Amino acid sequence: MSGNKKRGGSMKQNFGYVLAPKVVVEEKRKIRFMYREEPDNLQDSGWRFFSGDEDQEYVDNPNNIAIYDVNTIIKIDPDVEEFLESNYGVAFERQDTKENFVPSKDYDLESKEYN
Repeated sequence: MSGNKKRGGSMKQNFGYVLAPKVVVEEKRKIRFMYREEPDNLQDSGWRFFSGDEDQEYVDNPNNIAIYDVNTIIKIDPDVEEFLESNYGVAFERQDTKENFVPSKDYDLESKEYN
């Protein structure tokens, strides 16, 4: 079933896991906000992905967040792939899934809150 790939490139190998709300994968929601922090361990890529529809109460509940292979997210939203090699301490967002990602100027990675 290689016809399901939206990009011509090969799957990411040995990249490390990512964290995302379960609703992103279960409902195949496009990403509108993502950030990369220092990894928690050697298997962690540091990437965190969100559709932008989740409220704070939802994301604060650890039962709503899951560990995924980065290829799972790329299959749902290929637009994130070009940012995956970004340094730690970056955040990107877009208002609409049809727009391009831009650096997030309002997100504080230290506090994990918008200013």
